[in-house]
Amino acid sequence: MKEITISPVTRIEGHAGVKIFLNDQGEVDSAHFQVVELRGFEKFLIGAAIEEAPRITPRICGICPSAHHLAAAKATDQIFGVEPPATGKKLRELLNIGQFVHSHALHFFMLAAPDFILGYDAPVESRNVIGLARQSPELAKKAIAVRKFGQRLTEGVGGKPIHPANAIPGGMSAPLTEGKRAELAGMAKEALEIALEGWDIARTLLDGVDTEIGAVRTGFMGMSKHGLHSTYEGPVAMLGPDGGRIGSFFGEEYPNFIEEYSEDWSYLKFARFKGGDYYRVGPLARLNIVERMGTEHADAALKEYRERFGAVTQAALAYHLARYIEFVASCERAVELLSDPGITASDTRTPVGGVVNRRGVGIIEAPRGTLIHDYTVNEAGIIERCNLIVATCQNNYAIDRGVEDMARRVVENGALTEGAANRIEMIIRAYDPCISCATHAIGRMPLRIECVRRT
Repeated sequence: MKEITISPVTRIEGHAGVKIFLNDQGEVDSAHFQVVELRGFEKFLIGAAIEEAPRITPRICGICPSAHHLAAAKATDQIFGVEPPATGKKLRELLNIGQFVHSHALHFFMLAAPDFILGYDAPVESRNVIGLARQSPELAKKAIAVRKFGQRLTEGVGGKPIHPANAIPGGMSAPLTEGKRAELAGMAKEALEIALEGWDIARTLLDGVDTEIGAVRTGFMGMSKHGLHSTYEGPVAMLGPDGGRIGSFFGEEYPNFIEEYSEDWSYLKFARFKGGDYYRVGPLARLNIVERMGTEHADAALKEYRERFGAVTQAALAYHLARYIEFVASCERAVELLSDPGITASDTRTPVGGVVNRRGVGIIEAPRGTLIHDYTVNEAGIIERCNLIVATCQNNYAIDRGVEDMARRVVENGALTEGAANRIEMIIRAYDPCISCATHAIGRMPLRIECVRRT
C-alpha cells in the first residue's frame, strides 16, 4: 500500500481528507473526500429550552454564526406562532448581509485568489494570503477593510462581532441607533466601492482556466423571492440537472423533497432530492435559480456571468465568480437598507407567549448555501428533537465526485506532486466548505491527501 500525505493545508475551514485508491498500473481507481469529525450539536441541544437555540447554535461556527443564529430564530418564531414586524425582518436581513460580506470577502481574496493570482504551482510557502499581500499589498488592504465592514455590521445589528445574540423569538431584541446606522452606511458605501473595483479582478479570474475540471452534473437548490436573489425569506426552489424547475417548498415541507443519507467513508452526511437526483447549494446554485440579483451592479455582473457560462452552469470553478457577484449584491443591498430611515424604528419584536406549534423549521441562505434548522419541542418548549442540515452536507456528493475527477487528471504513475495535490484541493475550495463548523487558527486546518495502492 502506498500513501502520500499532505498536511497541513490551509484555506479550508475545518479538517478533512482525500483518499485516492490506485490500481496495479498506478492509475486512479477511485477517490473520496473524507470528513472524520463528529458534530454533536443535534444531540446536546436536546433538553435545552427552544428560546436558547438562537443563542447556542452560533457557536457551531466562527465563520458563519449569523446564519445559524437566524435559522434558529426563524424556527422559534414558528414554535411561538409569531411573525416579526417589518423592522425586525429588515434587521435580520441586514445581519445576514454582514455575514455574506465578511465570509465572501474572506474566501475570495484570502482563500481562493492565491491559486489564481499567484499560480497553482507557486511555492506552497507563498501561495497563501501572506504571499498575496506581498505581491498585491493594496488588494490585501482592501480585502481587510471590506471584511472589517462585515464584522462591524454583524456587531452593530447582532450585538456581537462573532456570535451575534440579538435575534430572538419574534424579531430582534434591540433597534439600530441612528448614530450606528450613519456609521455603518458610510462603511457600506466604501465597501461597495472596493467590491466594484475588485470585479475587474474577479471577472478575469478564470480566463484561460479549463472550467470543466471538477464539474459534476447535479440539480440545484436555493432560495429566491419573486425571482430575485434572497438570503432571508422566500420559497426554496429546486432545479433538475437539465436546469428545469422541479418544485419549491417552505419550512417544514423540506422532508417531502430532500433526504439525508450516509456513506461508509465519511462521517459527514450527504443529501439528495427525493427520487435520487443529487443537487448543490450555495452561490452557483442561487445564481442558476434566480432571474435577477435585484441591484444595479450585481445585475450587470450577472449578465456578464451568464454570457460566459449560460443561464445554468455545472462548472464547479464558476462558484468563485458567483460568490463575488453575491458579494457585490450584498454591499449594494447593505447601502439600500442602511439608507432606509425606517431601519432605526423601535418596533423590532412581536411579543411572544407560550408554545403554539410543537415543531419549527427555520430556513435561511448561508454564504455556503441553504441552511435548515428543524426543532421539535414538548409543551413546555424543551427541545426533544433537532436536525441541522448545513450546506457542506448538501454539497458533499459534488465535492466527492469533483475530487475524483481531478485526481484522475493529475495523478501520474502513482505519484502525486505538490502542485497536483493543490489542484485537487482547488476543487474542494471552490465550494468554500465549512467542514467542521468551527473556528480554527491559521495553519491548523489540515487537509490530508492519501494515495493508496490496492493489492
